[in-house]
Amino acid sequence: MSATPDYSQAGELKFGQVGIANLRVRALDVDRLSAEMRERVERAPKLFERAAVVLDFGGLAKPPSEAETRALIDGLRNAGVLPVALAYGTREIDALSRQIDLPLLAKFRASYERTGAESAPAESAPEPAGSGAQPEPKVSAKPATEPAPNAAAPTSPGLVQTTPVRSGQQIYAEHRDLTVLATVGAGAEVLADGNIHIYGALRGRALAGAQGNEDARIFCREFRAELVAVAGRYKVLDDVPRDLVGKPVQVWLEQGQLKLAALD
Repeated sequence: MSATPDYSQAGELKFGQVGIANLRVRALDVDRLSAEMRERVERAPKLFERAAVVLDFGGLAKPPSEAETRALIDGLRNAGVLPVALAYGTREIDALSRQIDLPLLAKFRASYERTGAESAPAESAPEPAGSGAQPEPKVSAKPATEPAPNAAAPTSPGLVQTTPVRSGQQIYAEHRDLTVLATVGAGAEVLADGNIHIYGALRGRALAGAQGNEDARIFCREFRAELVAVAGRYKVLDDVPRDLVGKPVQVWLEQGQLKLAALD
């Protein structure tokens, strides 16, 4: 009698939101970029040492060559971080990713382009397979059905986390605010496309406006964060005035600069 075939999977593959640093290259100077990254790693090794990094060449007039890209990857690895992908951009970027055998990630380019600060690439590449990107929905000029008088507009209550976020955990509130009623522990990460409210101590990382919303804010009752960021601009604990540590704090963007202040 033949044995029963085993159809069970040896590995389960899932896609989810992950915290990956995005390096926006504005000047193709390998030595300078490597030195800047080495300084970040030395200042905050718990955050940046062996951190996964996406390389975004959208700030350059033209993509680097294969040799230049490989030199940059080697320099960043020597500085202490691990380049893992290229940010999606043009057909040239798509070709470059194949030459150096790194994947493309679409969401990082999308978040920059939503701000309107950058011009769109002249020729777009097709969406990379498996990126999960969805086409923008078409908005009609007039709703098909008029809303009933005094009808309440639909609202999103946001995501509410009632238990502590522990080291190694990540909570992501997509297209909404995040409220944490407990502590965000060291090594934990909370992200939201909107605002983040933390009613306990913030000891890990908090990233608001994850898809580029520069109006997002972070509020916490006890500030001890490893890192805070709004729309990609960040500060680590060493950059924060010592008189704010342990205090109720809010974090926001003002003219492109990340600001922190005590909450009265």
